[in-house]
Amino acid sequence: MILESLLAYAHILAILTMVVFISSEAALCRSEWMSARVVERLVRLDLIYGIGAVLVLVTGLARTWWGYKGTAWYWGDWLLHLKLGMFIVVALMSIKPTLMFRRWVRELKATGALPDDAQVRSARLWVMASAHIIALIPLAAVFLARGFGAKG
Repeated sequence: MILESLLAYAHILAILTMVVFISSEAALCRSEWMSARVVERLVRLDLIYGIGAVLVLVTGLARTWWGYKGTAWYWGDWLLHLKLGMFIVVALMSIKPTLMFRRWVRELKATGALPDDAQVRSARLWVMASAHIIALIPLAAVFLARGFGAKG
């Protein structure tokens, strides 16, 4: 039970890290607030968000392997596949703003130019869409934890 509790704690902590840092990206990614410091901060926030996402995946997989319910229980449930599918969609959607933020830093260092309003709006749209999908993943998780999607 101690291992199960520690795995759950690590997973929740990773989820909170991911949510806090994508929320920070969404808050800062606004044309009216854009500055050289914000561009550099967005890259750092995005890196920590990415680390948080990797930790969510690793701790989630660890829970299926070493957790109390075991792999058969988790992997036999369609809700786990739904959660993982949403997570993969978010990961793929996160590539676009990551590349944008990195390009902005390169351009800033090379020319001193900040991103234009259209670029900032586009990045914010991708970040916000990802954040909204992230908010749906725990819905599948609570049903999964209570055996809703289990067979028989």
